[in-house]
Amino acid sequence: MTSTAAPHPALPQLTEAVSAGFPVALADLSALVRIPSVSWDGFDPATVAKSADAIKVLLDGLGVFDSVAIKQSEIPDKGILGQPAVLATRAAKNGKPTILLYAHHDVQPQGQDADWESAPFEPTIRGDRLYGRGAADDKAGVMAHVASIRAFVETFGPDFDLGLVVFIEGEEEFGSRSFKNFLHDNREQLAADVIVVADSDNWDINTPALTVGLRGNVTFKLTVSTLAHASHSGMFGGAVPDAMLATIKLLATLHADDGSVAVAGLTSREAEVPDTSDADLAKDAALLDGVQLLGTGPVLGRIWSKPSITVTGIDAPTVQNASNTLAPTISVRISARVAPGQTADAAYEALSDHLHSHAPFGAHIEISDVDRGNPFLVDTSGWAVADAKAAMFEAWGVEPLETGVGGSIPFIADLVDLFPEAQILVTGVEDPDSRAHSPNESLHLGVFKRAILTEAVLLAKLETRA
Repeated sequence: MTSTAAPHPALPQLTEAVSAGFPVALADLSALVRIPSVSWDGFDPATVAKSADAIKVLLDGLGVFDSVAIKQSEIPDKGILGQPAVLATRAAKNGKPTILLYAHHDVQPQGQDADWESAPFEPTIRGDRLYGRGAADDKAGVMAHVASIRAFVETFGPDFDLGLVVFIEGEEEFGSRSFKNFLHDNREQLAADVIVVADSDNWDINTPALTVGLRGNVTFKLTVSTLAHASHSGMFGGAVPDAMLATIKLLATLHADDGSVAVAGLTSREAEVPDTSDADLAKDAALLDGVQLLGTGPVLGRIWSKPSITVTGIDAPTVQNASNTLAPTISVRISARVAPGQTADAAYEALSDHLHSHAPFGAHIEISDVDRGNPFLVDTSGWAVADAKAAMFEAWGVEPLETGVGGSIPFIADLVDLFPEAQILVTGVEDPDSRAHSPNESLHLGVFKRAILTEAVLLAKLETRA
């Protein structure tokens, strides 16, 4: 148990430094939230560039790096540069390890402003939470790195031996499309013994978690066509299949009656999961009264170790603009999560085969704009995992849990491929009420402070590691 180990001797000083610096960290985070750095196509790329500039200023201000630069790499097969990332490096001395701290500064689109209780890009504190797009995912991860380094330097001074790399990506929310090229372009600067990915969540606001399993993902645009042009629904309806009917019938084949995935070739993984009740999950997910959960088996196993398929968007006539016509073409966005143990390529092949073989009425289908990311399982046997869990206990006063996550961080597989000897730690500043990607996204301020302290203690452990 981590609680049996003696706390790091610098814990009192680090705790004081984190507390004293917390108002500045919160102010800096609020300034970042005000920048609407949506990385998706169709949004102003200047906002992502502005966000990168602001983060470079923060990292420069720490005064400990040999180099701080804004960099871009080419998106494969596109011939264009990806969004700007910030890379700061400091070489290790006297045989000390190097730690790489990752987060991302881009955010999801805000959706409908009317769904927010306060403006999405105006950081607002209500109770013990900071609300705003990116307040949790993942600008809080960015600031956890910055604030932990501040506390570490205040405690140990600027002349430390630990190697330190900070990599703040600018397009994670849009598929990290230039990520692999960025790794290759900056391989020497990014090489590290320990990599901390601060983009996950905790068990609750009082219990820290180290994420040890992540599902992969396959996303794509599915277009279903049945007609060369729209036709009168009264003149031809009842004999001529429209694309909407074909799309509905095709999508219905993806799931069984209980809501579990019904695509041959998509696999599950057998793994033990913590006990939690259906009622707890229903509460965390804001399930409406009377609505049933999907699938079978332990509820967390369905999220961590089984595949899922979600239709996340649809291009079709709106209700207000509906006319009495048969739709010739309908497009939807499919987001599938891949259980650990299966590659994203294999999952995509299974999905593609299913959709082509189940197209009703001979409908024509096209799959385009495909993104793939492999699932990931952390090797928990390394010393860095032990140090991280000990740091969590010292900062939170509660034993951390090892958890899986239903979401995906596909680029971790790229990190493992390029840096196979590095120990990967997936941490985070979120909790079940953070609502990342949703309206009213928020950050619990107590979790934020404890996440900063956790990372500061981890830096101290690596600096004093024999």
